[in-house]
Amino acid sequence: MIFRQLFDPASSTYSYLLGDGPGGSGVIVDPVREQAARDLGLIRELGLSVAWIVESHVHADHVTGALDLKEATGGRTVVSQHCGATGFDRLVDDGEKLQFGKESLQVIATPGHTPGSSCFLWRDKLLTGDTLLIGGCGRTDFQGGDAATLYESITRRLFTLPEDTLVYPGHDYRGRRVSTIAEERATNPRLAGVSREQFIEIMNNLKLPAPAHMAEAVPANLRGGAH
Repeated sequence: MIFRQLFDPASSTYSYLLGDGPGGSGVIVDPVREQAARDLGLIRELGLSVAWIVESHVHADHVTGALDLKEATGGRTVVSQHCGATGFDRLVDDGEKLQFGKESLQVIATPGHTPGSSCFLWRDKLLTGDTLLIGGCGRTDFQGGDAATLYESITRRLFTLPEDTLVYPGHDYRGRRVSTIAEERATNPRLAGVSREQFIEIMNNLKLPAPAHMAEAVPANLRGGAH
């Protein structure tokens, strides 16, 4: 099996490349446009045939590399049907599976950060996008975000997975790469011992600045990364 965690320092975004073996079929999750050449080089080095290019949601902090990778590899682009996005080859919903070779990636709908946010489970690895971060979670103050919905998605969908499930987030700003469901349930300061009402209060009072590239990124990403 192949699993690569890739990092874009400008946006602190993690992308993920999965494969059913060297020379086999693969999937890339949350690619960044500025890193498309790097990703393509790795895909070619491993001899992978890209089946799917997957987005966890419509990103606001970077433009996806989905279109560039689609043109270079012939892979099909994927996003949740609840994102309101166009220009993708497949719109998925909760419980669907993306087959690549003998492997499959399971879609878990986790609305809250955005209405179309999804996580993806592969074996013991959970790719959480911006839904669940290491020691945090995605913000809920724009793009149709909703704190109550995010709380339900995390506590009822993700925190019910096996405790040793590995958590691979879509971002980290402190160099952390991986956690577990047990760790996040026990130590995540926004969630550990926090009630639904307390979580909503926390999320509604973060007062974070808007992502620097949101005006460019959101429209482009709604069109699958169109230039």
